[in-house]
Amino acid sequence: MIGFYDYTVILTYLGFASGVLGILSASTGHLFTGIICLMFSGLCDMFDGKVARTKKRRTEEEKHFGIQLDSLSDLVCFGILPAVIGYHLGINKSYLIPIIVFYPLAALIRLAYFNVLEIMRKGNGPVKEYIGLPVTSSALIFPFLWIFKKFIGPYFVYIYGALLLIVGLLFISRIKVKKPQTKTMILFIIIGVIEILLILSIRRFI
Repeated sequence: MIGFYDYTVILTYLGFASGVLGILSASTGHLFTGIICLMFSGLCDMFDGKVARTKKRRTEEEKHFGIQLDSLSDLVCFGILPAVIGYHLGINKSYLIPIIVFYPLAALIRLAYFNVLEIMRKGNGPVKEYIGLPVTSSALIFPFLWIFKKFIGPYFVYIYGALLLIVGLLFISRIKVKKPQTKTMILFIIIGVIEILLILSIRRFI
């Protein structure tokens, strides 16, 4: 079989599978499951690079495969899944469809640009900052908004749509975002756990 199947890509495959499951769930009306899948994909993405780098003798083919695989998975999990959730949430009127199309398109452009920079960089030292908001940020942004879904009521769909537009614009902006270090990643995990607990508690008691 073509491709690679060792431990360095397992997390990426799991994250992608979660993204597909989230899309299928959202498409059948299970939006809550879609949000949980989005967060799980974000968790997998947070560690897949670190796991891959533990293999000391990766070939150039393996490295480039990992870069492409990660970006393709990110497009599905963090580009398409939030848009599908938004569509089935109610952002499906003709005048709102451009937002649903724009968001994954912006994610596609952001990821393609990142890949070009990686190829041109040719492994010259670690990346210290990103240009444009990383698409993986959606794994924390949209679940955070979801916490307030029942409090916001009928206006939630419009706020979600506005957030899709804003985040999409940030994907392709030229803002510089410092690459998170270990302490920051731990903070992200803590935030993610708190978000899950809040979403579950609100879903149960309200």
